[in-house]
Amino acid sequence: MTERVVIVGAGMAGVQTAVELRGQGWRGDITLLGDEPHPPYDRPPLSKAVLLGAGDAPVDVRFDVDFGALGVDLRLGSRAQTLHAERRELDTDTGTVRYDHLVLATGAYATELPGTAGLPDVYPLRTLDDAATLRPVLAAGRDLVVVGAGWIGAEFATAARQAGCAVTVVEAADRPLAGVLPASVTAHMRHWYEEAGVDLRTGTAVAAVEPGAVVLADGSRLVAAAVVVGIGARPSTGWLGGSAVALDATGAVLADDRLRATADEVFAVGDCASFPSGRYGERLLVHHWDNAVQGPRTAAANLLGGDEPYDPVPYFWSEQFGRFVQYAGHHVAADTMLLRGDPASPSWAAVWLRDGLLVAVLAVGRPRDMAQARKLLPRTVAVDPALVADPAVPLKSAVR
Repeated sequence: MTERVVIVGAGMAGVQTAVELRGQGWRGDITLLGDEPHPPYDRPPLSKAVLLGAGDAPVDVRFDVDFGALGVDLRLGSRAQTLHAERRELDTDTGTVRYDHLVLATGAYATELPGTAGLPDVYPLRTLDDAATLRPVLAAGRDLVVVGAGWIGAEFATAARQAGCAVTVVEAADRPLAGVLPASVTAHMRHWYEEAGVDLRTGTAVAAVEPGAVVLADGSRLVAAAVVVGIGARPSTGWLGGSAVALDATGAVLADDRLRATADEVFAVGDCASFPSGRYGERLLVHHWDNAVQGPRTAAANLLGGDEPYDPVPYFWSEQFGRFVQYAGHHVAADTMLLRGDPASPSWAAVWLRDGLLVAVLAVGRPRDMAQARKLLPRTVAVDPALVADPAVPLKSAVR
């Protein structure tokens, strides 16, 4: 009988897995399960083009993939419920599906602000339906409160200001992106909010959300026709509880460095899986588009009998307040940070070193720095700090 690969999750990671399997020679059946009713779509435009699209016609964010021609059985509106790894079956709300090989690509869901379940005018921004719901809210030009000054909060605040809304961003930490970048870098980002006309409130948490208002822990009361919550995401893996697929402390599938899960013939890719990085000496959980593109290439190769390690250099980007921000690498264990250019200017970069080796780069309006960094970082090169700190010197010319 023909062997079947079942892919659970029809986002970028799931779709890319199907494409890679066919491209790498898999000739068996492929079943792709998506729990949303929409054809598979790309997520980055949701916080940009979809929110600000003109007119009534929706922005087309569908993947340019002909699933029929690819020989993929795409089943939409099919939500996984229980995995029976011992007999290689999974139950969905539309029936039981048998597999020979399983790829988990279920992504992540937006973290909910405590105490707001079921409240009207409180919105996440994670799915196409979320963006479609928020689009008329922005078009109305009302007063908005954004909870969370992370990447998604900044991107939504940018779109809301472009739409003419009054925007207040509330962040419990003392600065934007506190859990992502060091204070020496994020201190320079505060004025981005000011320039855009966004009221940034840091160091205070949300105490309550009431009709038409948000109450902060310091007693402040903010007018809010709508509240958008951007406080992170969690792996969509609750349905795997009690199965042979182990989860880590974050709830992510505990994959090995070949992206294999702990159950036989089960792999995991994208936002739902963590993996050990030999490059950085720790387990990584990467919630970014590039990981959803790269991981499926390795998972497909190993499902087909290969033995390829997965140890990427993480990369992501964000468009906010008129700036194109890119980051590559992992700076947690770095011992030196160098600036290239003036952070008060529209174009600058931060570079991290460990023992003289290049480990991470943040580029704001410096795409050439990032293009060179993405070639250098996988090689773990030694660089001259004095040359790195000179923004007039190409980054590649700083290699020793």
